[in-house]
Amino acid sequence: MPHTPPFNAPAARRLREALGMAPGHVAYGLNAQYGLPVPAETVLAWERGAAQPDERELKALAGVLWCGPEELLAAAGTLREHRLARDMSVDDLARAVGMSAGAYLRIEESGRWKGNERQALALCEALEMSAAQFLTATGRNEELADLLGRAVTTRWQAYVKPVARIVPLDRVLVENVLAQLHSDYQALMVSTLSWSSTGQEGAAAGGTGRDFLDRVVERFWHTAGI
Repeated sequence: MPHTPPFNAPAARRLREALGMAPGHVAYGLNAQYGLPVPAETVLAWERGAAQPDERELKALAGVLWCGPEELLAAAGTLREHRLARDMSVDDLARAVGMSAGAYLRIEESGRWKGNERQALALCEALEMSAAQFLTATGRNEELADLLGRAVTTRWQAYVKPVARIVPLDRVLVENVLAQLHSDYQALMVSTLSWSSTGQEGAAAGGTGRDFLDRVVERFWHTAGI
């Protein structure tokens, strides 16, 4: 089955209307320029959100509407969607990252990153992804949350390497961020518990600590300046 990217239906309609084209004109262009026998009814269905173009149709539609594929996409969430938004082939991206096309395609299909730190940085550069987007696209937010939770509640130094292995950031920056988060969490707990550790106040302290840990990934990116 062809992959269906996250199509931005309202954008497709706005772009068509801005060019003064009717759905039939778009359908004609898809057929004449790209050999895709797409009827005007299908173009309308795309614009209404009742159907979505596949990968080949999306690129052809972008050509007919004189725009980049990224202008017809909603926010990308997966590696494949980020690649489509940059209009890159698997071969080109794999070459930029420094791995075989087959190896990269297996990563894209599984949604789990198997490359090294250098390749992760190259991938983010090629796809113009932030480190936070990389973690989301590779399904590792929960893993990062677990590592950060342990780092702020125990010895943060022990988690510099594990965090750096999954986050495409400079290791010195990771070290500085973990040290700051650990300091923030410990200061918060000390200040909260200093006035009472029993009854309602104690429960409030526990809630404050849980709130910090629940948002620890968000705090990590904010502290890193991402």
